[in-house]
Amino acid sequence: MDARGDEELLLASVEDADAFATFYRRHVDGVLAYFAVRTRRPDVAADLTAETFAAALRGVRRYRRRQEPAGAWLYAIARNKLADAARRGAVADRARRRLGMEPVPLTDADLERVESLVDTAAAGASALTERLQALPPAQREAIVAHVLDERDYPEIARELRCSEAVVRKRVSRGLATLRAQLEEQA
Repeated sequence: MDARGDEELLLASVEDADAFATFYRRHVDGVLAYFAVRTRRPDVAADLTAETFAAALRGVRRYRRRQEPAGAWLYAIARNKLADAARRGAVADRARRRLGMEPVPLTDADLERVESLVDTAAAGASALTERLQALPPAQREAIVAHVLDERDYPEIARELRCSEAVVRKRVSRGLATLRAQLEEQA
């Protein structure tokens, strides 16, 4: 396995197709599970996953180092593809067509794999939900608003009538607690 981080892989992908292949292998199951849980349709999840990675490959030249992890860039693309599919009522295939990629027919084994990812993601989500519920209410509320609902700190601070710094600290402390619990379990 390639020891480079995701950012390094994306930056190297401009010149090195193997770097993007490594990035793809690291994230394909997570992205597929993301779509499978949200769509409950393995075929749609597979199409959205393919379109997400095709769009990422097309956009890799524009990728720049950011404060957030490189995986967040990929999931932002995924979130946009999901929203676009919901708005259109169908999965777009523009990025795949521009790359000259043909659709890959799904086998029964492929569909079973997606369903298995959904089951695994659901089990993990259930365990995480239990841990999230055990956090102090202020931390839980801040994490739900920022991480799950994808709201920005200023908006959350206005709603909670506190400073952005307080919201950031609540999110940070709550995530640190969850991370420590998950590491302890592993």
